[in-house]
Amino acid sequence: MVVTRFAPSPNGSLHLGHAYSAIVAHDLAKERGGRFLLRIEDIDGDRSLPDKPDEFREDLAWLGLEWEEVPAQSTRLESYEEVARDLLHRGLLYPCTCTRKEINALKPRMGPDGAIYPGTCKGRSLVMDKPVALRLDSDRVMAELGELFWEDENNGTQIADPRIFGDVVLVRKDAPASYHLAATLDDAADGVTLVTRGQDLFAMTHIHRVLQELLHLPVPHWHHHPILIGDDDQKLAKRRNSPSLADRRAKGEDGRELAERIRRGEFPAGITLASA
Repeated sequence: MVVTRFAPSPNGSLHLGHAYSAIVAHDLAKERGGRFLLRIEDIDGDRSLPDKPDEFREDLAWLGLEWEEVPAQSTRLESYEEVARDLLHRGLLYPCTCTRKEINALKPRMGPDGAIYPGTCKGRSLVMDKPVALRLDSDRVMAELGELFWEDENNGTQIADPRIFGDVVLVRKDAPASYHLAATLDDAADGVTLVTRGQDLFAMTHIHRVLQELLHLPVPHWHHHPILIGDDDQKLAKRRNSPSLADRRAKGEDGRELAERIRRGEFPAGITLASA
């Protein structure tokens, strides 16, 4: 049975880009006789707004979608901490005190997600008496695991190599886990067999596939769909004040009709589907 999910973060309202992603995941599950899950990814500190999950549920119902809700990330903190301790004990993580400003001052190489950490703290003996991040030692990990593969429904077989990101943060200074660690553990706990998300997250899968192997987790398939972009050729985003679904609801727009238009690829003026 196909099990896929929509996993929004409650740090702002949903917009058309979220609607498209939720509809793709929902319809893939429905077409294949599977399950569509909703998971709230709410471990982003004060940025996680308590009123947003209910707003999200109203948005999805307004679009005519049906889902099963699984536990939010905030209920799973102990599992993240336990795994981080294990990886640290195995020598696969190391503590890092560097700030983003300090890293950028070194004029590092750039990767798919921005600056590649130059390894300043690797091998240092740090007294962990102040907040530290925990980074994945990607060279050591790949030496231990060897060649790994993952399957994307739209892009075929991929060779996993997290080194394109450098040593990524798995435990943030201000949160119990990064997106990489939390999402990977959650997908396994929820029985997800098909990770459905935007093409903008495609490269992240290199890291997630490696974590699955390190932690002996089930390996799903992935479906990275195109993303919606505005007339500035930038993806729709909460921080760019893209019109929210909640505002559309409040103005009396028909959500089910909107969902059908999205399925047909008919988007409001100025919004298009980006090519992969």
